[in-house]
Amino acid sequence: MKTARTLIVSAVFVAVAVGVAVWLYPQMPARVATHWGVSGQPNGYSPRFWAATMWPLLIAALAVLTVTLPRISPKRFEMESFAGVYGVLMLVIQGVMLVLGVTAMLAGAGHAVPMATIAPLGVGVLLIVLGNYMGKLRRNFFVGIRTPWTLASEAAWERTHRLAGWVYVLAGAAMVVLGLIGAMAGWMLAAVVVVLLIPHVCSYFIYRRLEGHHSSEGDSP
Repeated sequence: MKTARTLIVSAVFVAVAVGVAVWLYPQMPARVATHWGVSGQPNGYSPRFWAATMWPLLIAALAVLTVTLPRISPKRFEMESFAGVYGVLMLVIQGVMLVLGVTAMLAGAGHAVPMATIAPLGVGVLLIVLGNYMGKLRRNFFVGIRTPWTLASEAAWERTHRLAGWVYVLAGAAMVVLGLIGAMAGWMLAAVVVVLLIPHVCSYFIYRRLEGHHSSEGDSP
């Protein structure tokens, strides 16, 4: 996706977030719920101003990063080869943040919204989309499974991201199902986080299998 189109979509997301914030601001109490546990009960609060502005600012910051990161990528790790995929992923992230932000502002203003359902659904859909695009990412310093071993080897990067694609899709699908049936619990969320770390750990073993063990300088031949 071209940069201009990406920026236009980002601008629309920011405008929607700002519009919702302006609409709901008078309805918000002095201290607004901005964090919820897996049960859907609020467990964190912020002043009304920050509760209304944090989501538009977050989406705007993501839009700035979308444009900035490719421009500061070092040589041999340029992002032009997968610019379209990168643009789509950044917009999906912004879109999910918009959904979560609107939901959070509605809940903070006293409207009845099922945070315990919408939050895992949003994150689950995001993981599924990320998983489907993982295999199209190329080596870079900003998106993907960036470990010393994936950055050192193109083959290790590709194999690790193929694995990550399946892991992310499965984890996302699990979150969607748990959100729909209202069964999300703290230990389940922790399990999903652990599962998402699997590709990072496996990248070392993939690298060793593909590249072999190289003796460090000074070792005996």
